[in-house]
Amino acid sequence: MDTYIIKGSGLTIEDMVNVARYNQLVELSDAALERIKVCRAMLEKKINNHEIMYGVNTGIGEFSEVVLSDEQVKEFQKYLIYNHAAGIGDAMPVEWVRAAMLGRINVHAHGNSGVRPVITKTLIEMLNKGVTPYVCRKGSVGASGDLAPMSQIALLMMGEGKAFYKGELLDGRIAMDRAGISIPGLKARDGLAIINGSNVLTAMSAIFLYDANKWLKQAEIAAAMSLEALKANMKPYTALLHEARGFAGAVRSANAINKCVSGGDLKEGKVACKVQDAYSMRSTPQVIGAAHDALRWAKSQVEIELNGVGDNPVFFPELNLALSGANFQGTPVSVPMEMAGQVITMVSIISERRMNRLNNPALSVGLPPFLSKNPGLMSGMMLSQYTADMQIVEQKILSTPASIQSIPAAADQEDFVSMGMNTAIKNFQILDNAYGILGIEFMVAAQALDFRKNEYRFGKGVQKAYNIIRKHIDFLEVDRPLYNDHNTMKELVKSCEILKGVEKEVGSLE
Repeated sequence: MDTYIIKGSGLTIEDMVNVARYNQLVELSDAALERIKVCRAMLEKKINNHEIMYGVNTGIGEFSEVVLSDEQVKEFQKYLIYNHAAGIGDAMPVEWVRAAMLGRINVHAHGNSGVRPVITKTLIEMLNKGVTPYVCRKGSVGASGDLAPMSQIALLMMGEGKAFYKGELLDGRIAMDRAGISIPGLKARDGLAIINGSNVLTAMSAIFLYDANKWLKQAEIAAAMSLEALKANMKPYTALLHEARGFAGAVRSANAINKCVSGGDLKEGKVACKVQDAYSMRSTPQVIGAAHDALRWAKSQVEIELNGVGDNPVFFPELNLALSGANFQGTPVSVPMEMAGQVITMVSIISERRMNRLNNPALSVGLPPFLSKNPGLMSGMMLSQYTADMQIVEQKILSTPASIQSIPAAADQEDFVSMGMNTAIKNFQILDNAYGILGIEFMVAAQALDFRKNEYRFGKGVQKAYNIIRKHIDFLEVDRPLYNDHNTMKELVKSCEILKGVEKEVGSLE
């Protein structure tokens, strides 16, 4: 990959994943660096003129009315970071932290943060040399920025805290020394300019959306396999039907499933089917399509935040102006991300309903009970449904919105917060369960197709998905402990091997 040029604009979730997950190198554009320099020069003039500016020469939060002396200004940034590095819990995944760092650099690139250029350059150097701060998972309320986690990043600017480097967790100064990165220290405004934005919850949301889109495409493949095995009526998947209603997501989903079943006897009308199927079969494009539409909106909001000035105060050098406000508030991201998590739960529920039909002899159009070759003596896929159902209940609990759970803090100065970090964390838990649930539908559908393979020819995409699954787990000839199969299928869905194979066979599912 070519080096990604950070400009303060144009940053996509795909760019963020390339840097955070795949270690693409980054570089600050010349224009962005110049903007940062101009803004810093303006700020230093204001400091020298003793203009009162929040978080520069005043305290923060409830202490915003406390004006600091010149000597206190020098020490304030250090104590600000110490006080706010107050998280708890295990370390965040490296890619979440790297993504947050990239997001913060992109904020600086606007030239409205008043940060010293050396701070921004040091963050870039950390990304390129693989120094990733140790950041606790919990502690942010998603307003005034992700203060606790971002402060653990800021500790490295003073050679403090901890960081991962080449697979080791080291003291911050040791990690920076080994990577050959100079410690810049913190001067007026620098600390707050690192922490005062919702960069962690936004970074996590970007990564979630990237992975959720791939999961949704696999949900369409699994649906196609189940539809083949259940001898579904494929007329409800006609694109014309969905174009008449007008929802883009439904059109996309119907087309994706049609691609998977194309080339098969079911799609070509050579298999007898019902006039009208149950909703879990017939309305899959509308349901998965609604999820596509929700994720598209969430992506648009996240990318606005990735490319906006999420900071406080915000400096406008061309106007010689400093404005204090609430551009750190995480609500514009947390609201669409609540919906993003909820639609993954929704699609998981309809996945389980199709899997139920495959297992239930009253609904499976002639398949043996629980897809067992010797029902009664053996229970086949019966308990796989239990495992899926347990995970779905957890998803439902996690789908309760966090964005309405505000608890006032800081002596009621911060009396409404987004709780967007809770949203981001639980979305990953929802998605983790979704991998397992979808893996079970894939497994059960493959088992069902084994009973159908001598009856009719499957669609090309369905056949490809079946072949990949059978590389990893065997047909359930006789009962065996299924936890190994469940975990194998979960990892297979996470790997996107099925998706890559099917898209290679039938083309993109987007």
